[in-house]
Amino acid sequence: MDNVSTGDGKGRSKGNKGKSKHDKASHEPSSEKMSGKDYEKALEKLQGDLVQLQLWVKRTGAKVCIVFEGRDGAGKGGTIKALTERTSPRVFRVIALPAPTEREKSQMYAQRYMPHFPAAGEIVIFDRSWYNRAGVERVMGFCTEEQAQGFLKMAPAFERVMVDSGIILLKYWLDVTQEEQTRRIKQRIDDPRKIWKLSPMDVESYSRWYDYSRARDDMFAATDTSWAPWYFIQSDDKKRTRLNIISHILEAIPYEKTKREKIELPKRQKPKGYVEPHYPFREVPRVF
Repeated sequence: MDNVSTGDGKGRSKGNKGKSKHDKASHEPSSEKMSGKDYEKALEKLQGDLVQLQLWVKRTGAKVCIVFEGRDGAGKGGTIKALTERTSPRVFRVIALPAPTEREKSQMYAQRYMPHFPAAGEIVIFDRSWYNRAGVERVMGFCTEEQAQGFLKMAPAFERVMVDSGIILLKYWLDVTQEEQTRRIKQRIDDPRKIWKLSPMDVESYSRWYDYSRARDDMFAATDTSWAPWYFIQSDDKKRTRLNIISHILEAIPYEKTKREKIELPKRQKPKGYVEPHYPFREVPRVF
């Protein structure tokens, strides 16, 4: 796929030196299991770089929009968590919209997403996006085939307007094998911490694997453009998926690291007569 575009046809990959290291690596997945220690070490480095990206976005007023789409159970949520857990929610904003209201259903389709687009100094992450129309809405019959086809024609022009306005747009599709999807969904059924992730819609969608495959293929054919390309990743290996996507984001956005000034803690002020009060605080019970 092409490099991320600025809207004028010029690639946004750092340094603009042709193909990124990811172009080759993404086609050669490792079969060796990554240890938790190695994963945490690599993630710590990448999350430090994400903080540098955050500082650059704030300093330059850049606008970044990252779209995550994919099959149920492909690991979008875990990837977004790894991407944002060490950054500021004021800069990295995650948008996961609920089902549209009756009023929103009467609006122009993309209208409810637009208020969430990034302003200067923001990175907005869509946990599912306007591509609902090309996927779940189309497959599950929440829109007509005419509406779905209309969306596929509209989306490239809509995203061209986004990019031309100065938004850096990155789109990721996470895929997973049938066997791994089954394993993860069964985990959700059995784990009280994950049951909230399994909606009746997910259960219904599970049986429609090939309908979703056809919808995905149509979506790629219509909306994988030079100015807003799709980036695909096979996500059976959760650890490597998260690391590779974060690494790709850092490679695709031309940020520069901010030189940190040395920080020295000042001396604390003197109490000047202050005495801790004998207040009957309601303390949290120490159960553990």
